[in-house]
Amino acid sequence: MAKKNKKTKKKMPLAYKPIGFALGWTSGTVAGMAFQKTWKVIKKEDNAPDALDRDRGWGEILLAAAIQGAIFAVVRSAVDRAGAKAIERSTGTWPVPDQGGRD
Repeated sequence: MAKKNKKTKKKMPLAYKPIGFALGWTSGTVAGMAFQKTWKVIKKEDNAPDALDRDRGWGEILLAAAIQGAIFAVVRSAVDRAGAKAIERSTGTWPVPDQGGRD
């Protein structure tokens, strides 16, 4: 039994990669939508400033970047954690090595 469990633990990170990729893509999409809605509430504008937008000031551009980064990090962490917990519940094995994570 210990031998089988060891093999499962070695194979799980590789098997989780496509799932992790799909979760990452989904979390990026959700984070982008959440940021657009948040920006619309904050500034009453449909489009957030781009770093190369000549008509926007430094403060507005950096504020938008900070908000976008924070939302992305929270959504990504929530989706990654939910996915890992689902894998653990269904297989009994955590999907990455003990000290592992994406970062």
